[in-house]
Amino acid sequence: MLLKTVHVQHFKHVLDSTEVAIQPDVTCLVGKNESGKTAFLEALRRLNPAQGNVDFNIGRHYPAWLEKTHRRQGKDLELVQPIEATFELQDADKAAVSAVFGEGVLTSDAFTLSRKYDNGQLYTYKADEAKAVANLLADLDLPKSVTETTKSITTFASLLSAAEKLTANEEDEQIKASGEAITAKVTAALGKGLDFRAKMRAILKTRIPKFFYYAEYSRLPGIVKIRELLEADEDTLDVDLATARSLLSMAGADDDYLLDPEYETRKRELENVANAITQDVLTYWTTNTDLRVLIDITQKTEARQNGNHAVLDEMHVRMYDNRHMLSLPFDERSSGFQWFFSFLSAFSRYEYDDTPVIILLDEPGLGLHARAQKDFLRFIDERLAKRCQVIYSTHSPFMVQPGLLERARVVEDKGRETGSVISSDVLTNDPDTLFPLQGALGYDIAQHLLIAQDNLVVEGPSDLAYMSTISAHLKENGRTGLDDRWAIIPVGGADTILTFVALLGIHLDVTVLVDARKEGHQRLATLAQNGFLSATRIVTVGELLNRKAADIEDLFTAADYLLLYNAAFGKSIAEGDLKGTDPLVRKIARLEEVDRFDHNRPADRFLRDKATFLPQLSSTTLDNFEKLFVRINDTLTKR
Repeated sequence: MLLKTVHVQHFKHVLDSTEVAIQPDVTCLVGKNESGKTAFLEALRRLNPAQGNVDFNIGRHYPAWLEKTHRRQGKDLELVQPIEATFELQDADKAAVSAVFGEGVLTSDAFTLSRKYDNGQLYTYKADEAKAVANLLADLDLPKSVTETTKSITTFASLLSAAEKLTANEEDEQIKASGEAITAKVTAALGKGLDFRAKMRAILKTRIPKFFYYAEYSRLPGIVKIRELLEADEDTLDVDLATARSLLSMAGADDDYLLDPEYETRKRELENVANAITQDVLTYWTTNTDLRVLIDITQKTEARQNGNHAVLDEMHVRMYDNRHMLSLPFDERSSGFQWFFSFLSAFSRYEYDDTPVIILLDEPGLGLHARAQKDFLRFIDERLAKRCQVIYSTHSPFMVQPGLLERARVVEDKGRETGSVISSDVLTNDPDTLFPLQGALGYDIAQHLLIAQDNLVVEGPSDLAYMSTISAHLKENGRTGLDDRWAIIPVGGADTILTFVALLGIHLDVTVLVDARKEGHQRLATLAQNGFLSATRIVTVGELLNRKAADIEDLFTAADYLLLYNAAFGKSIAEGDLKGTDPLVRKIARLEEVDRFDHNRPADRFLRDKATFLPQLSSTTLDNFEKLFVRINDTLTKR
């Protein structure tokens, strides 16, 4: 099943998250401390936990300032559903149902699972019982008289009742045999309960992903008592010991290899798992490639209260650093490395089996250096997301990918009246909430400045969104888009472009795209005269449209841009409503009676719903952008 939406309500300080859309691969919850990110993940974890029995508890989880009030109002808090998730059934899920009840029984791909404060689960799906009955009867070779009797039956309860009557017919052996065959077929399909809905739930329940939760504070113990861990009930283990259990499984502990009396057998298994983990560590831990995992077993004698002594096998994890030629106990390495190594061990439990699982990471890698956080993002994309969906929370700009902002969900605490709000709209007035996104974008820009040979400087993020998206669309259709060598850098406005060119233009290959403004052109022309960039590398939107004043939005036809504007702002402006000959955004602002509207919102909506909007763009709009890309590509330095 693929998780599509999550709805959390009345859990800690999340009063009503509304439906939060989940990406098919990776979803990133971005927000400052105490904003509600952890609460969201903890509620989702409890829907179908992978580790232990993690229940909802009114005393600990219901919003404290509302509990007494709601009880006085007569509200039964046990029946409140703090978590509800909607999944999309995949082909394998539907095939599992078809294997029992035949084709066409499921009438919708949607499957909803919720859990109440009394910890009861509720399943919602759409299935046609009448179709299942018809499929079952079609598999049987029944006499015509029996077929006539059963053709109008739409439930298994009615079918069993009819079969009982057929079986009681002692005068006609064929009819009696038909009744027995129907009963046997229904019993085989439904099982002991003889309940269609119960059987459907049983089939789908095994296919619901479990939520594997891993927090920043989770750690693999450096020393593990092997036998005690192997004999413990896995459902009772905390996260740290469950991580150790996963590491033992990698070492073949399920077959008692670790407790084998033969030293060579134990040592070989230990080296195998150490080598496997070392390879993973070095692949995704580029901070120090001289590390090697060492795992060994020692025996420790412990005194018992009865005066006897017990010999315990303990597993020790150490790290050998070839750079400094020494080994240290695992728990004496940096906290960032301990977390990274621990998570690799924990994830190994699921990587190579077919258990349906969704990974929830709460503030992963806080102890990691910025470069190591980038490595961990690569690990998420290359290993985790290929296995299952991943949802992680962060307030670090280095854990946000600027080119994949559709993954971001902004989390804000709006106070007691509203609670935490989770949104896919990155537009917020809270600078602290936006900081990780802004920091990620700033870091990305800085990286481009340091490594890109050909830099296309534009005013803002809306230019970047329109140009990169439409360029890719044109290329997919065999037309001209931006050359792949370009690194597009939005610098935050026309005035900032001048500063950028003055400071860095002489050191970089820069082409500048600006809106048509006379004063800006004069200052850019002055910079060109002083050798900061070539005059031919100043591209204006106005020159392409043969207008004195034009913005990037004027490359769209009015109808095309209004499609984006209306979707972004919930408006219904028609092309005929616009008056004047000035740029499109000024016409709209004048109609709306505002000095200026947020130009980024239509661009953000376009970027998020490009699959919807791109096919609707007119040929005129696409031609205008293609002309722009041809003009910009002509300024590339010939190499």
